[in-house]
Amino acid sequence: MPRALVYGDVDMNLLDGSAIWLQSVSQALATAGCDVTLLLKAPVRTERLLEPLRPLESVTIRSPHAENLADQEANLTVAKAVDLLARLDTEGPFDLVVLRGRTLVSTAAADGRFAGRLWSYLTDVPQSVLALTPADAEDLTAIANASRYLLCQTEELRCFLEGSIAAACGKCVLFPPTLPPSDGIHRPDSPAGTPLKLVYTGKFAPLWNTYEMTQIPALLAKRGITAEVHMVGDKVHNDRSDPGYQARMRSALGTPDGALKGVGEVGGGIVWYGGKPRAEAMRIAASCDIGLGWRDPSMDASLELSTKVLEFGALGLPVILNRTPMHEELLGADYPLFAASEDDVADAAAAVAADPALYKLAASRTSTAAAGFTMDRAAARLRTYLDRAVASPSTGAPTLKVVVAGHDLKFFTPLMDYLRLRPGIEIRIDQWASLGEHDVAKSKELAEWADVVLCEWCVPNAVWYSRHAPRDTRVLVHLHRFELYSHYPGQVKIGNVERVVCVSDHYSQLTRDHTGWPSDKVITVPNPLDVLQLDRPKLDGAQFHLGIIGIVPSRKRLDLALDVLEELRRTDDRYQLFVKSKMPWEHWWVWNNPAERAHYQDALRRVQRSKLLAGAVVFDDAGPDVASWLRRVGYVLSTSDDESFHVSPAEGMASRAVPVIRHWPGAETIYDQRWIHDSPADMAAFIASLSDPEAWRKAGDAAHDQAAAFELTSVARAWESLLRCT
Repeated sequence: MPRALVYGDVDMNLLDGSAIWLQSVSQALATAGCDVTLLLKAPVRTERLLEPLRPLESVTIRSPHAENLADQEANLTVAKAVDLLARLDTEGPFDLVVLRGRTLVSTAAADGRFAGRLWSYLTDVPQSVLALTPADAEDLTAIANASRYLLCQTEELRCFLEGSIAAACGKCVLFPPTLPPSDGIHRPDSPAGTPLKLVYTGKFAPLWNTYEMTQIPALLAKRGITAEVHMVGDKVHNDRSDPGYQARMRSALGTPDGALKGVGEVGGGIVWYGGKPRAEAMRIAASCDIGLGWRDPSMDASLELSTKVLEFGALGLPVILNRTPMHEELLGADYPLFAASEDDVADAAAAVAADPALYKLAASRTSTAAAGFTMDRAAARLRTYLDRAVASPSTGAPTLKVVVAGHDLKFFTPLMDYLRLRPGIEIRIDQWASLGEHDVAKSKELAEWADVVLCEWCVPNAVWYSRHAPRDTRVLVHLHRFELYSHYPGQVKIGNVERVVCVSDHYSQLTRDHTGWPSDKVITVPNPLDVLQLDRPKLDGAQFHLGIIGIVPSRKRLDLALDVLEELRRTDDRYQLFVKSKMPWEHWWVWNNPAERAHYQDALRRVQRSKLLAGAVVFDDAGPDVASWLRRVGYVLSTSDDESFHVSPAEGMASRAVPVIRHWPGAETIYDQRWIHDSPADMAAFIASLSDPEAWRKAGDAAHDQAAAFELTSVARAWESLLRCT
């Protein structure tokens, strides 16, 4: 059972979204099969948020104040918390350390004792590129480097981090708000009558418009509607930008002395309940008619999603909230209860009070949205992440000792990360300084130690190990493309090599034909894809966006991609081409070649001068944020003269983009014939045939299903079988 240590820079005595998150993530981890230890920041003054966790056998709550590990009254500082977390870790190492709060995570990352085990939940980050300072970028890079995962509440936050922080790419995973079981509590699909009851639960803060909400009953009274606003919570912010806010908010709740005492209806139609356990807060909300999730317009660009909106939806409550792209995606652009001002809130409440059909529509939208955020879904998501992050229990079988040798291991690194988690495999690296430069003594030592050596690329590493590995050490060679026509394969002592692994059947056959190596020694294992990372919702307009990843060298044929785009734009100028690549002048060996330089000069001149291409070609920097970039792309082009595998169409397929492949030699041994075409004109005609949105979506879904053949875990299992010789 994986052991999870959980801590948030959060006071669990106060009802707000942060405390609810800490409760939810502990429950979800336990449901996912973890043994959870929750460390508390503050002395326990109320059990309301801890009460649901107490009965869970796999959750242990550690209170340092009760255990005399901290000052009996003071909340833990960040530094003290990190020290206590490390002390708990020495009692029995944890497989994952889940932390919430940027300062906390930054401190833990700098501490170094949890490197590679941090599951960092970041909400307090800059919300735009303009707000991201160099210091922020440096801090977030350090956090990403120390973390196994960055847990992102929304797709928007994930893409922002990946686009801004290169180290975050491949580590950002979704962990959206989690809803507890509603225990059958659900509102009827029409308002109950008079008075109309609106409800808010959570903290009281200026940007959450909680003071403005207390004015709604008076505004509705002017419209002839008797209304109440029911409010649950006891955390009232002391806002530095508005020194009078706390007193004003307390007074509106009926406590002008600032003591937050008593619960009940007060003047102005406000009913305040104080802080309540989550289940009770939901029961109170279910007794009301409309949820309030309306916030200050400055929060419209937030990359976070309000948990309370989803909680209200789970209860069948319609919710009044701001119109934002995220909310439109969640509820639909035609959702009837978007509001931008106090008058908008009152108008929306009046409208649904008067129209049962409108009320039912809004409640249906929020209920449908909430269905995607259940505890069971959160646990299933966490199980997937745990499978990729936590080592499998030992089986007691002898350990297989594996050496991976080579100068460039980037293609094999995801496979190594997976294999290291498998029981009974130990991996060591023989990192060569360059193609032909290595530490001979170290290589000899590793060859003696290993049961099996994998040579990544068929270059001097494969030559050396085929000639120097002991007879009882098995040698595998991973051949990609360029090596086949170099002089290195001819120097390999093939009799001492067990298998040569190529990435496609076509290149396997070319290898047999070119080298004369025994047929049974040359096999195929495809390149791996992290389908989980690549499968993300498409952005609006993606249906008309072509993408090409990598245009260097000239055999990638940027000119033919431009042919495809021109052909499409003759009849529909919505089509655009997005190019994600280094530019040719960034590769000295390309730019110094006159023929290569001429190819790109012609293509770029054409982009500037062609009327059909004007404003329709976008060049994006090369980088690891391919998954985020592919959200805007509906078709991935492969126009090359020659490829061994060409991973970018497969990446597109995993993202539900449609692959459009020129028939380069061997393409049909990797990809379905449906996606392969003989000419740019045929490629354009195929794209045009999918102009209906439903046809395009179905083609993308079909491509995604086929991408399962390249999925990381299945490819890694094939490699594991090779290494174990099973």
